[in-house]
Amino acid sequence: MATRIELGIDTFGDVTRDADGAPLSHAQVLRNVVEEGVLADQVGLDFIGVGEHHREDFAVSAPEVVLAAIAGRTERIHLGSAVTVLSSDDPVRVFQRFATLDGVSNGRAEVILGRGSFIESFPLFGLDLGQYEELFEEKLNLFAELRKQEPVTWEGSLRPSLTGQSVYPHLENGPLKTWIGVGGSPESVVRAAHYGLPLMLAIIGGGPMRFQPLAELYRKALDQFGQDTTLPIGVHSPGFVAATDEEAKEILWPHYEAMTNRIGRERGWPPASRARFEHEAGEDGALVVGSPETVAQKIAYTARGLGIERFDLKISNGTLGHDHLMRAIELYGTEVAPRVHELLS
Repeated sequence: MATRIELGIDTFGDVTRDADGAPLSHAQVLRNVVEEGVLADQVGLDFIGVGEHHREDFAVSAPEVVLAAIAGRTERIHLGSAVTVLSSDDPVRVFQRFATLDGVSNGRAEVILGRGSFIESFPLFGLDLGQYEELFEEKLNLFAELRKQEPVTWEGSLRPSLTGQSVYPHLENGPLKTWIGVGGSPESVVRAAHYGLPLMLAIIGGGPMRFQPLAELYRKALDQFGQDTTLPIGVHSPGFVAATDEEAKEILWPHYEAMTNRIGRERGWPPASRARFEHEAGEDGALVVGSPETVAQKIAYTARGLGIERFDLKISNGTLGHDHLMRAIELYGTEVAPRVHELLS
């Protein structure tokens, strides 16, 4: 693990509500996400990731555009997706958009590629869900070639081939930093190692230590494939920060409950319970929620146990309001981050 862990935030641009309980417009949510990114830069956080969705309850369908708006108002924070659904996009266009973001941000762009946990983009773009795995594998193979920034000769079965074609713009400072987002599949971990790409573990349920075997598998696979065994592992996990543990949980719970039940109705999950919420907020759960000290301790615990080099706190949680998110970002940057670095020093 690196001496200084990188600490970032992720947001999906969830549609939040105004003071009267009415949903904000998608446009207002997008403007709020930009403000959240600007604040994250101001308080010294290392990264902001913006998710991609194609449904009513999330405002962001084009993360690169939002990230470019943040880039224009920030100086140092790195900017990336959380995640880019490569399976339903074109690898050449994804590469071009992030290469453009890298240029306008003076080398601060990153991309996290994944298959996504929602499927709305597949029918939207006329893709066959029956080819879910094949689409990602083939498109990742092409993206790996594009990162080399050489004329690309490539042949696949689901996308037209390329023959000695160059892709622009070129990056100034070496290959685009590209992570593979993984929700728990060993096959996906091995795939990341095969391509020599950093691994981002999405811990959205259960204790972080259950991901230890995946972290170990990744490092072993890197060695077996002859890749750089010092490539970083990161963690993405949902949470929230407030002045005290009680305040953080009381603010978060109704939004967490509503969000979990909304998505659960689509996926056949049981209704959310306060007992389960409290468990997930504990040491053996995925929620990183509480006071700055509690959140710092859980991040440090995760970092030690998995040997990670980056931790991204997913601050957006359903209808949880922009004012609460701004306060959480402030506490995360000014109090949590210094404490995490102290605990890991």
